[in-house]
Amino acid sequence: MDIHVYTDESLFDELKPEWNRLLEQSRANYIFLTWEWQYTWWQSYRPGDLHVIALRDGGALVGLASCFVHHMPERGRWLRFVGCVEVTDYLEVIALRDREPEVLEALADYLLGAGAAHWDRIDFCNVREQSPTFERLPGLLEARGLEVTTKFEDVCPVIALPGTWDEYLELLDGKQRRELRRKLRRAEAYNLTWRMVKPADDLDAAMEAFLRLMEASSPDKAKFMELPGNRDFFLALSRVLMARGWLQLIFLDRAGEPIATYLNFDYGNRIQVYNSGLNLEYMPLSPGWVLLGHAIEYAIAQGREEFDFLQGDEEYKYRMGGKDAKVWMLIAEKPD
Repeated sequence: MDIHVYTDESLFDELKPEWNRLLEQSRANYIFLTWEWQYTWWQSYRPGDLHVIALRDGGALVGLASCFVHHMPERGRWLRFVGCVEVTDYLEVIALRDREPEVLEALADYLLGAGAAHWDRIDFCNVREQSPTFERLPGLLEARGLEVTTKFEDVCPVIALPGTWDEYLELLDGKQRRELRRKLRRAEAYNLTWRMVKPADDLDAAMEAFLRLMEASSPDKAKFMELPGNRDFFLALSRVLMARGWLQLIFLDRAGEPIATYLNFDYGNRIQVYNSGLNLEYMPLSPGWVLLGHAIEYAIAQGREEFDFLQGDEEYKYRMGGKDAKVWMLIAEKPD
């Protein structure tokens, strides 16, 4: 297996024709690992030096570890996935389904061989528990003499969607089922309507409305959007994903005024809830719950298999039927 390491941004142009094709043939087929996400994230943040590892067999791309070296003051050089840590929920090594053991074995050989001079610590964040990266890579690194730790990071509540809305409601606790129906009926009585932003709409204006509601919904979200790069990333990402048909930006309106919003992704036959916003003045009308109900009903109608709330253990995710999946941090260090 041939290994080539890219350290220049030209890699995104060179690998673009193959990147998503490989991803679609892997168990890592999540939006956060698409070429579009990785490229946009890098353009927005650039936190270190690119170190993207491509693995080929007979010229064909069979594996990809999209990484960078983060220079940590007084802590050395950390090899991290592009996307670590904030604003990205799932990351891992991309490998063809039938080549995972070979790809990860070759990657481990590289990391402890020719690549060892470039890093002091491996710090792979947001690794899904069900991924081959989590299942295999720690053991491979330990076998080569590294000290490996897997650290629990967070949960991602996920709903396995049934075939109909009525079947979904039956999955809920009886009290929650009645409460959701009551909220939806009350929203109808108050003429609350929901809508989805379409490609022909003014996306930039819609994103500004989303960001206003997001910031208004909590002080933590407002502070988050003040951090360098975050606003530019959200705006750039929305344009890229809308062009690919992967963005689901929805609003709940009252008399033409948006009072709740969700920014979701529609990719890989699953809906992923990325962020939300709310006008707190309308809390008595439960606009967040109402819009979420519409989003789930729409996902079922479109035949989606999963409704993924992504990272965070907020109570509403479980009340809506979410079941935990876990993500981990994989840490590997050279022995003293």
